[in-house]
Amino acid sequence: MDIQQLSAFITITELGSFSAAASQLGITQSAISKRISLLEAQVTQPLFDRINCRIQLTEAGQALLPRAKRIVQEIEDTTRYMKDRKGLINGTLSIATSHHIGLHRLPPVLKNFTQQYPDVHLQINFIDSEQASPAIIQGDFELALITLPQAMIENKSKIDPYPQMQHYEVWSDPLAFVANRQHPLTKKVKDKKSITLSDLANYPAILPDQNTYTTELIQTLFDEQKQPLTISMTTNHLDAINMMISVGLGWSVLPLSLMNKTITQLPIKGPTLIRKLGCIHHRERTLSNAARAMLSLLRNKS
Repeated sequence: MDIQQLSAFITITELGSFSAAASQLGITQSAISKRISLLEAQVTQPLFDRINCRIQLTEAGQALLPRAKRIVQEIEDTTRYMKDRKGLINGTLSIATSHHIGLHRLPPVLKNFTQQYPDVHLQINFIDSEQASPAIIQGDFELALITLPQAMIENKSKIDPYPQMQHYEVWSDPLAFVANRQHPLTKKVKDKKSITLSDLANYPAILPDQNTYTTELIQTLFDEQKQPLTISMTTNHLDAINMMISVGLGWSVLPLSLMNKTITQLPIKGPTLIRKLGCIHHRERTLSNAARAMLSLLRNKS
């Protein structure tokens, strides 16, 4: 039972003729007869009596008619609604974000978004960047704002390491080696213009977990220069690391945006560390209008 069969049934009833109904629907008489035959097969009862070249509804046909009209009307109303709402931006948008992005990068974007699209209900969820891809794949969130893994950004191989993820770079996040003003490394800087990774290797660091994208970036730098990296404490909250560095518990690598008067940047010989912060979503998921609007705002930031 489909809308074409029901529409044919209703039109025949209204016009009292198979041929007139076929003409109005723009199909052949054999085609409309086939639709009614299929419909009668589905309801397992005849819908019309054909007496003296006239058609009349059977008892089953009379029972079906009001229901058929309601079904067709519901489908037409639904189709019209979906067309009308094509440009609407409303509903719920579920976003995952790392703590750093959520606290230090996202607020201006969220403020702009809520002002432009007040009918969207935002659900903001704080997670580690490394947890985002599995959560997106499982459908827990529509978008995720994270530190992008280097493998996703570079992807120089023919094999895509993240085949289900679509990513967009939004912010460039320069990193700095930092320590408290009273740390021995800071005092060493006074004696020479810059220090080396070998200098850092003599003191313990406070960094995010070793399986995080940020610490992997730092570990790669030390490995390339064949220097040991000693980590004394770990936490994935950069603001917590900032606090521990401020009170002199070790050195670390933090975004330049988190620099304050209690910590000092250590001038290190070598390449500059830069993280890429961005947005990911599932390639095969049809994004809501709200998600598309959020992506547009984010991509205008890059």
